Amino acid sequence: MIHTESFYNALKNADMDFFVGVPDSLLQNLCACIKSNSPAERNIIAANEGNAVAIAAGYHIASGKYGVVYMQNSGQGNTVNPLLSLADEDVYRIPMLLIIGWRGQPGVHDEPQHVKQGKLTLPLLETMGIQYEILEDDYQPQLERAAAYMKETGCPYALVVKKGAFDSYKLAAAEPQFQISRETALETIINDIEPDSFIVSTTGKTSREIFEIRERRGEGHARDFLTVGSMGHTSSIALGMSLGSNQTIYCIDGDGSFLMHMGAAGIMAQNAKSNLKYIVINNGAHESVGGQPTICLDISVKKVLEACGISKVAEAYTCEEIKAGIAMLKEADTCAAMIIYVNQGSREDLGRPTISPENNKNDMMKLFLG
Repeated sequence: MIHTESFYNALKNADMDFFVGVPDSLLQNLCACIKSNSPAERNIIAANEGNAVAIAAGYHIASGKYGVVYMQNSGQGNTVNPLLSLADEDVYRIPMLLIIGWRGQPGVHDEPQHVKQGKLTLPLLETMGIQYEILEDDYQPQLERAAAYMKETGCPYALVVKKGAFDSYKLAAAEPQFQISRETALETIINDIEPDSFIVSTTGKTSREIFEIRERRGEGHARDFLTVGSMGHTSSIALGMSLGSNQTIYCIDGDGSFLMHMGAAGIMAQNAKSNLKYIVINNGAHESVGGQPTICLDISVKKVLEACGISKVAEAYTCEEIKAGIAMLKEADTCAAMIIYVNQGSREDLGRPTISPENNKNDMMKLFLG
């Protein structure tokens, strides 16, 4: 196992001390170490992985140094365009060190949304012509080879990280800022929305908590589309559902997901019918992958949504305000929204959905199509 802080220091000693990326559960110890030891301007938590690659490219052009881009392998898809049309040797030839968490590694049990990406992690790097190594405990020679390759070729280099590679390094626990938990907010929403409405929920703990709330209540799951992957696309899935049906659709998004593809909010606002109700659960963190912060408590999500064209946007900090917000969403004759502010944290015994994604989809389609 790799001593996390020693690896971080080895990167700094190699003059690779500018970090940018999207947090990952397999890299959460490394991300926590970077966050705790790097100045804020040397560790940019990006909106998405393509955003991170572009930032690292600009940093290299201005400084001549190599940026370190960290991500989960699910984010490789977001990097394909800037890696091939910006950093590639046939275009600008821009080096950077990619550190990629290998979810769904073949032979290692993982959640269904990671299985295909785990199989394709290395082949995708090979298809893009990106040299890579699987990170080992004896990592110093690997860092030296990476630096030499980037210097010689001017091309990106990747280190792929297996589950459990880094030893524990914890961020300080977040102090409570608000009055309620996410699970309390979700239960309040489910209590107050129409029983025959549908929910599209974002990836991570939000969908896991919705699943368990339904289990506790002895209710089925066919009206809940649990978006176990596809981070950042929850609102687009919900928009498509609302356009394909006259049923009421509640999209329950997270702040990290909202931020990842914020442009989708404008498309949603300009095209949605009144049957789409948009809710953002905002705790200011990528909680499911270690609690790294987002910027969504530093910007006004409400004003962003209003600027996109959603005229009715409520904010809620308590269960009573959530109930009032749900009443507003029900009555709105256009697409309306609510931002709910909650504390970080979840139950230690929080489980995962026991229904496969495909069965979840099929059960929902039976209700839509009759």
